[in-house]
Amino acid sequence: MTKLTPAEISAALATLPGWTLRDGKLHRDYVFTDFVHAFGFMATAAVAIEARNHHPEWRNMWNRVTIDLTTHDAGGITARDTDLAHFLETLATKLLV
Repeated sequence: MTKLTPAEISAALATLPGWTLRDGKLHRDYVFTDFVHAFGFMATAAVAIEARNHHPEWRNMWNRVTIDLTTHDAGGITARDTDLAHFLETLATKLLV
């Protein structure tokens, strides 16, 4: 995988509401109604994440899930990260309703 250029990262972020660039990684905080919804998001996402073999850095604290995406093998953000961010955004949108 090839690292994205700063312009490519900016273009991707323009299509990812709530996502930012933090410490060289794509970053997003999700706030759900409660722990069950936050954990449900993580559990549902985990199956697809494992199939993609591209794992996020993520943390859960009660109703909050914090996600950072980078491709360690490439030394930065790649299309794998933006693709995973789009998937996570679609899934979270369904659970945040």
